[in-house]
Amino acid sequence: MAFDGVTVASLVSEFNKKILNGRIYKIAQTESDELLLTIKVNRDQYRLLISANASLPLTYFTGTNKTAPLTAPNFCMLLRKHINNGRIINISQPGLERIIDFEIQHLDELGDIKTKHLIVELMGKHSNIIFVDNGVILDSIKHVNSIMSSVRQVLPGKDYFIPDTMSKKNPLTVDKEEFEATVFSKPMPLSKAIYTSFTGISPTIAENICFECKFDSFQPANTLVKGDQNIIWMSFYQLINNIKAENFYPTIYEKDDKPEEFSAVKLSTFSDCKAISYESISELLENYYAKKNQYTRMRQKSVDLRKIVSTILERDNKKYNIQLKQLKDTEKKDKYKVYGELLTTYGYSIEPGTKSFETVDFYSGKPVTIPLDPTISPIDNAKKYFNKYTKLKRTYEALIDIIKETKNSIDYLETINVAIDIAGNEEDLKAISNELAETGYIKKRNLNKGKKVKDKSKPLHFISSDGFDIFVGKNNIQNEELTFKVATGNDWWFHSKTFPGSHVIVKCNNQELPDATFEEAAHLAAHYSKGSNQDKVEIDYIQKKHIKKVAGAMPGFVIYHTNYSMTVSPDISRIKEIL
Repeated sequence: MAFDGVTVASLVSEFNKKILNGRIYKIAQTESDELLLTIKVNRDQYRLLISANASLPLTYFTGTNKTAPLTAPNFCMLLRKHINNGRIINISQPGLERIIDFEIQHLDELGDIKTKHLIVELMGKHSNIIFVDNGVILDSIKHVNSIMSSVRQVLPGKDYFIPDTMSKKNPLTVDKEEFEATVFSKPMPLSKAIYTSFTGISPTIAENICFECKFDSFQPANTLVKGDQNIIWMSFYQLINNIKAENFYPTIYEKDDKPEEFSAVKLSTFSDCKAISYESISELLENYYAKKNQYTRMRQKSVDLRKIVSTILERDNKKYNIQLKQLKDTEKKDKYKVYGELLTTYGYSIEPGTKSFETVDFYSGKPVTIPLDPTISPIDNAKKYFNKYTKLKRTYEALIDIIKETKNSIDYLETINVAIDIAGNEEDLKAISNELAETGYIKKRNLNKGKKVKDKSKPLHFISSDGFDIFVGKNNIQNEELTFKVATGNDWWFHSKTFPGSHVIVKCNNQELPDATFEEAAHLAAHYSKGSNQDKVEIDYIQKKHIKKVAGAMPGFVIYHTNYSMTVSPDISRIKEIL
């Protein structure tokens, strides 16, 4: 998905229409690299989200409010001091760079009018939010020192300048002669020659220009003749004119109900996709990026928890493999027992000093050769084999229980990994952390003596197309509560047959469930399992009254016997979630 200069131009156009001359009412730093500005314009109010997240930099209007930390970070406090209640007098984009410059007018401590700039750079891992006064950096949401970058330091007191983006030209000012001299002199694929020549032009836009002109985008740019060069220029010129005229068409292109691409301008290359148009680029970005941004944030916040689980899981898997090898070694025990019995029976006929004894195994009727220690008697050899048998038998019996325990631990930790993937907020992660503490995998922290802290995390709630409530557990504690407290005898229970995953409960209210509800619940069980990336997942389903809790087992572990099964895809796009 290309958050390119064209998308930024569309945002600047929207911002100018909606918040120009608006006053900054509230400033919150909701994440270490994210701001949420509340802006009042006449009687309207807008929330502007600005994120400099390295993996997902973005900005757009949002209807969602986010909780800010009780103690505001230094950068947030600085902005509040200078520009809280400030008026936005200009919003601009230098060239077609992925940069938005908010020029803000405010009153200083003496009541004099001052102007400062809040500059948002949306440049991948180099993204930043920089506060500037008269070309000098006052502060930034990310500090960049000389060790991190030899090109530009972003630190208080340093001069602000836009880094040279590989000597690219400004597409808004280029003329035909300069365009042709720049693009068609390059011995590289045509689309690459376009997007590497101009700022803000993404590979997607360059591909679209080639497609509209009916040229192969892989054709070397320096092989085009004069007439073909003119066709490419006219398509590029039309694109730039649309940007200058602010003719934007925010669209998401979907294929099989999954977004393939989004763009602020029309893309002919995705003619085989379903085009979903939006009123504004903010609406598009919020629709697409809100879930992706939440997913990215949750991946970052769950790193420590994932590392703990991964470390224990790796250790348990190594232990399990060693135990299986040891168990395989105990398979010799029965052979040693037979050796001892044969030597006890026929030992009287064996001469002292013999190194081996050949006889017939009276269990199998097959010939057998028994190695002997010539320094001891045949009876002592028999005792030696019986001792080996006894030792291996004890090892076998001990290993059976240990292996079962290790395998249960591995299975349990796999369910924890699924729960971490499902987690939608910090409360869900806290619930998982509490569960790991209760089961002894991590140390208990900050436990209130005599009080049981109730988790705020709640199961997922869906409504089937036939109006039945469907609940999905986000972790093992919730799975157990849903199965044994929320579900009643005739309610239906769903779970992946082969993968660890969530318990899914359908409240039937003593009614017969329609086929569509059965299928939708199965889709949910497939989606919220480790098999969510598979094309098809086999799902077991059974009435709750046939589910039994395993005594002494980990939370969420159950047994059942007479179940039904169906195979479904993990797609849940058509199932309505209750938030």
